[in-house]
Amino acid sequence: MRKVRYTYNRETCKYEPFYVNGRTLRNHVLTFIMLSLIIALGAYLLSIQHFESLDELLLKQKNEKLKVKWNVLHRRIEQTQQELAELIRKDDYNYRIILDSNPLESSIREAGIGGSEKINTMQIKDFPYIVSDFLSLQKIKHQVQVEVQSYDDLEKILTEKLLAWSARPAIQPVSNKQLQKLHLTYGLRLHPIFKVWKDHKGLDFAAPHGTPVYATGDGKVVMAYFSGSYGNVLYIDHGYNFETRYAHLSKFQVKQGETVKRGQLIGYVGNTGNSVSSHLHYEVLYNAQHVNPINFFQRDLSNEEYQKLIDNGSENSFSLD
Repeated sequence: MRKVRYTYNRETCKYEPFYVNGRTLRNHVLTFIMLSLIIALGAYLLSIQHFESLDELLLKQKNEKLKVKWNVLHRRIEQTQQELAELIRKDDYNYRIILDSNPLESSIREAGIGGSEKINTMQIKDFPYIVSDFLSLQKIKHQVQVEVQSYDDLEKILTEKLLAWSARPAIQPVSNKQLQKLHLTYGLRLHPIFKVWKDHKGLDFAAPHGTPVYATGDGKVVMAYFSGSYGNVLYIDHGYNFETRYAHLSKFQVKQGETVKRGQLIGYVGNTGNSVSSHLHYEVLYNAQHVNPINFFQRDLSNEEYQKLIDNGSENSFSLD
């Protein structure tokens, strides 16, 4: 049953049934709707002022993760800068000093930094750390390129130095562990056969017939022939302006045009040519000028052994050819 509402009629002094007409009902509905909209709008404005939206919460969470990643990247940039600085220090003050090469000038390492790539700093002017790290990465990229080229150059220098060191006469041409075979006869001396004073341009190693003779550095045999004065003689061109000669050999172990290595057997001690006894006559030339071979024996000798070699050689000051 429909519920009946009553209202008091002052004219009749009675309660009479109250019926809502269409216009009144429409006004009530519109009033309710307007109040609801006002309350909803107020609640929405209040929520956006005092509470973060879901999108904002997600963006904030994502931003925090990006900050963590950026901090990790920043630390890696700093670590890379330190490691690169150490490589540069070793390059300039270790490797290049050892290889007798000048350090790279700072202008070479700094040239071109920031010139190849640009960044629109206006877009990120409120983020100075991003700008700073970007510029640091540009600098690292340039320095790494320079350092790679520098290490390539060092490798070429080292290869050339190794070839030069291998070619340089640096050992005794015969086995002389007891350091007794050397005769210090370089310079003016009385020739044992002709009995006149002549310039002796090498050193003599007294050794039994057939004693092995070794190349004192890497090189190429440019002459292997019999000479009236030198007897059987070998000439080795070591490159880098060095040449060695081995005279009075009993026979050759290598032939002209052959490439040899330091320590390789090249012949045997003999008594051929103008010689008074079995021995090896050994010469060293630099820039086509004779030099005293005694200055090239320290590679396989300690300081004490080298001094003993000099002392013993001084006692054997007579020439054998």
